[in-house]
Amino acid sequence: MQTLRITLVQGATRWHDAPANRDYYGELVRRAAGQTDLVVLPETFLSGFSNDTHASAESMDGEGVAWMRALAEEVGAVLCGSLAIREGDTVYNRLIWARPDGSYAQYDKRHLFRMAGEHTRYGGGNERLIVELKGWRILPQVCYDLRFPVWLRNGRRESAVAGMDYDLAVFVANWPAPRRQPWRTLLRARAIENLSYVVGLNRVGVDGNDHPYAGDSAVLDPVGEPLVELGPQEQVVTVTIDPAPLLAHRERFPAWMDADRFTLDV
Repeated sequence: MQTLRITLVQGATRWHDAPANRDYYGELVRRAAGQTDLVVLPETFLSGFSNDTHASAESMDGEGVAWMRALAEEVGAVLCGSLAIREGDTVYNRLIWARPDGSYAQYDKRHLFRMAGEHTRYGGGNERLIVELKGWRILPQVCYDLRFPVWLRNGRRESAVAGMDYDLAVFVANWPAPRRQPWRTLLRARAIENLSYVVGLNRVGVDGNDHPYAGDSAVLDPVGEPLVELGPQEQVVTVTIDPAPLLAHRERFPAWMDADRFTLDV
């Protein structure tokens, strides 16, 4: 495992305007070109968190995914964020993990936010994605997934460099300001209970439904201490995380040894 440079791109997504968002986020991402390994964008960053799936959804061979792959190659880093993606008659809130070599991985949001009707308009995923970058095993997740610790439970994996299923969890979100305290608290809880670094990337501004967003994006260490916390304004910040504190913490505090065994029914 090598040190890992992570860039948080906390922006004010334009409502239902994919071309404007590509221009806007493209400019923000390019600030970190050549200086980062992983760039994190918000949930549904090309449309805002919208249930108007007919207006916002693209196909996997559409402009959104192509733009992510091209920009990842341009800046020389992995680019991740979620898009509304249509497959047949179903739309998914899909996180794309675009690598600079042109390849990509994908994760469909498992937990759909029923309080906004997301579960009636989107299909849910049933498989976790773990990707590798510079020796790190990384678990990408989307917004409401943060509230479900069983789905996120880290486990022992002897074959992994750092000995567990994952070393870093990344949450991309559109998490409104009135619920900012749960966002901040749950990010810390997920880091502590899973002996893992955690990245939470939220948006700012006000969306087309008049929901305000306070940002509060953060990078947390395995004991829940923030390495950086962002405010309620547009920001692009790069943080370097070190595997040494993670490995040392897992060695001296192996809570995974006392974890309850269970089977997850998906």
